[in-house]
Amino acid sequence: MIRIKGHLDDRWADWFEGMTLTREDNGETLLTGPGIDQAALHGLLKKVRDLGMPLISVNCVEPD
Repeated sequence: MIRIKGHLDDRWADWFEGMTLTREDNGETLLTGPGIDQAALHGLLKKVRDLGMPLISVNCVEPD
């Protein structure tokens, strides 16, 4: 799970390669999706950086 400050609308979903974008009431966006390797994670983080949106956290979450 990647948490960023600010809201991304649904048009960015394809750019984030199948990740689910969830806009929260507190003004943050969660990017969640299936397990990815370290190289793919770095690619996603570069995209967040390129958007100029502050990164809040990155957490590994086990499926229920």
